[in-house]
Amino acid sequence: MKILVTGGAGFIGSHIAEYLVQRGDDVTILDNLNTGKKENLAKINDKINFVNGDIRDYKLLEELVNNTTGVFHEAALASVQDSFNMKDEYIDVNVNGTENILKLGKEYGFKIVYASSSSVYGNPNTIPVKETDERKPINPYAQTKLDDEYLAKKYSEMGVSVIGLRYFNVFGPRQSKEYAGVIKLFLEKIKQEISPKINGDGLQTRDFVHIDDVVKANILAMDSNIKHEFFNVGTGNSISILDLANVVIDASSLSLEPIHGPELPGDVRATQADITLIRKLLNWEPKMRLDDWLTKIISNKDFQYI
Repeated sequence: MKILVTGGAGFIGSHIAEYLVQRGDDVTILDNLNTGKKENLAKINDKINFVNGDIRDYKLLEELVNNTTGVFHEAALASVQDSFNMKDEYIDVNVNGTENILKLGKEYGFKIVYASSSSVYGNPNTIPVKETDERKPINPYAQTKLDDEYLAKKYSEMGVSVIGLRYFNVFGPRQSKEYAGVIKLFLEKIKQEISPKINGDGLQTRDFVHIDDVVKANILAMDSNIKHEFFNVGTGNSISILDLANVVIDASSLSLEPIHGPELPGDVRATQADITLIRKLLNWEPKMRLDDWLTKIISNKDFQYI
């Protein structure tokens, strides 16, 4: 298969690209290296076509999607906090850039699997949250992801095959501060043997899903016969940030206590995915447990993963 991965030098995109190369696909990566890093592609650098460019460049995109079988669209600005001060930029990249890909999908007939976000739900009324539950974003970043979903639905009605994956908190090797950022921050503190810092009371909960499981969800979505759907990609389990801090501290065997700072604006209180739909339609199942991964990383002092 001939595949384009936008944002392919980023955390999630680079892992998708590695999987595709391993199975023998012809892979092109488009990334402007705003947050992506060339070193994320070190394992596959000589086996891919890397293009330094932007998803807002329609002509460049058009050149890249010629004869493409599918596009994994991972390129986005993803910092909730930055989105408050850069609303126009977030709309331009996340919404207008995504529409470029959808327009080309309509013209050239390739399938699109793209990164949506659990943030579209805002603070859900019920936990775990289902795909059919109300979507009410509480920050500008999340609003761009909801706008993308409206576009995906619109273009699907014009015949575009497009699947949106609502990622919950993705963790694993090369994780960035945008995805499961608290894990990265906690591990950096433990590496320095200082107390992890919690924003707010620490009772906010998160559903953490491992990058390998996220890659598998992407591949299953692309390879499926499903034309259009939105899927939660989480584990169905959640942990409070306070409990997470204590798991990290316990695994380190250090005599530390977490410290608390002010609550962050736009921070969702609780996330937990209902994964009934993705289990049923894609036969997907999360395999990696957060506590097992953390214990292994910390006990082995394997901190290159952050």
